[in-house]
Amino acid sequence: MSKKRRRGKNPRDTREYRLSVRAVRRETPDVNKLARAIIDLAMAQVEREAQAEQEAQTASEVAAHDDTRNASE
Repeated sequence: MSKKRRRGKNPRDTREYRLSVRAVRRETPDVNKLARAIIDLAMAQVEREAQAEQEAQTASEVAAHDDTRNASE
């Protein structure tokens, strides 16, 4: 029997977890598990992209601020 996870309001907010994939032969695939795994992967990718975009924006703002500051001196 599979282990049940306790869930709070949103476990993704408080921790990061890894997906684990094991090959288990079944007559029909568990579509719900596959869908959850794909959704988790997509959400993680979107989060990484948003974080990279935010870091790039912050870096460009800092560079623009430094250029403005150096021009006035």
